[in-house]
Amino acid sequence: MGSKDQAGGAASSGGGFFSSFAAGMRSWGTAVHKSVNGLLGYEGLEVINPEGGTDDAEEEALRGRWKQEDRDSYWKMMHKYIGSDVTSLVTLPVIIFEPMTMIQKMAELMEYCELLDKADESAWAVSVYYAYQRTWKPFNPILGETYEMVNHKGITFLAEQVSHHPPMGVAHCENEHFTYDISSKLKTKFLGNSLDVYPVGRTRVTLKKSGVVLDLVPPPTKVNNLIFGRTWVDSLGEMVLTNLTTGDKVVLYFQPCGWFGAGRYEVDGYVYSAEEEPKVMITGKWNTAMSCQPCDQEGEPLPGSELQEIWRLAPTPQNDKYQYTHFAHKINSFDTAPKKLLASDSRLRPDRYALEKGDMSKSGSEKSRLEEQQRAEKRTREAKGEKFTPRWFNLTDVVAPTPWGDLEIYEYNGKYTEHRAAIDSSNVADETDVTSIEFNPWQYGSSSS
Repeated sequence: MGSKDQAGGAASSGGGFFSSFAAGMRSWGTAVHKSVNGLLGYEGLEVINPEGGTDDAEEEALRGRWKQEDRDSYWKMMHKYIGSDVTSLVTLPVIIFEPMTMIQKMAELMEYCELLDKADESAWAVSVYYAYQRTWKPFNPILGETYEMVNHKGITFLAEQVSHHPPMGVAHCENEHFTYDISSKLKTKFLGNSLDVYPVGRTRVTLKKSGVVLDLVPPPTKVNNLIFGRTWVDSLGEMVLTNLTTGDKVVLYFQPCGWFGAGRYEVDGYVYSAEEEPKVMITGKWNTAMSCQPCDQEGEPLPGSELQEIWRLAPTPQNDKYQYTHFAHKINSFDTAPKKLLASDSRLRPDRYALEKGDMSKSGSEKSRLEEQQRAEKRTREAKGEKFTPRWFNLTDVVAPTPWGDLEIYEYNGKYTEHRAAIDSSNVADETDVTSIEFNPWQYGSSSS
């Protein structure tokens, strides 16, 4: 059980939530070692299972081992990057990708959004971690790319990629019970044989009935043995959920993985009052279930009280190629797309769609084409002396401090609500085959040069 003295970074007795983008960095971090290997042509990445044994992230045919000269070449190339942010150093092959983009992953934490309706925000914050065990890397969104989601527990979800360098995504989601807003980007530090991944971002959830505003600071991720030894990933440290309205806090401590998998998946912590007194203990494993129990001022369970389960992992598909949950498949499905889907939606990306259908060659060529088109857009923009302007979010004057650096804050401008209301009130039938829509996030049209 995490000590109540660890309340230094705490979060909300009524609230909190876990940033899916920041959690998505867990998946990104796990794939980093594969990314570099794929770039250099080295095959057969092993992802270590700290409980014993190994799970290969690639197809069986790609199994193999690095030769010493391969390791030496890698080290010579990467040594100059030690201490640097490596998020934009390399172009990555599609063999390490999953058929989903980073802004789609921001929607994954909505799988258990009913926990917010029930005011079990701390359980909701932990529940998303199961989805981020995946070792596949999501596609980086194209500047101006969007993702829309409806037909899931009453929510309307919208995300937009607002910056390419550094990569930054923002999202807004709401239903009758809550609103959710996030500005988030990635920061990494390459340390030679390891990589630190920092979830720079600001996440706010507002509970409509009570008016409570919640804030989240998630823990960082570390990729161990990036070059030498068997690579494995750990997220460890405090997740802090703060009730900005009442001052109540929740501190959840993610245990580091020890020898032979000791402590793997374990999460412990407390709900604290504004006076820093522990009120409820929380314990469990982020890959199975979480429970809570009232406690005294020493953090011990109250006599006569019992642990009460507040979240349990829903059944997941067996032998899924990408280790997707049922909800992850819904995210890619057009069944969760609204009427008259925006042409900039991630589902329509030809590289993502080709990978989903198993066409690796087409996915790779389409990925290269989109990346070159994005570079052409940038040249056109610079020649015109213009700047990219997001469509659905506005850049504010707010610069929010985070444990890992300052962050520019975007806010939802409400135009999407108006756009969607106009479509929903229209009597014109939409008979468009949504799969025939050409992906178009481009500022200057699809033939930018």
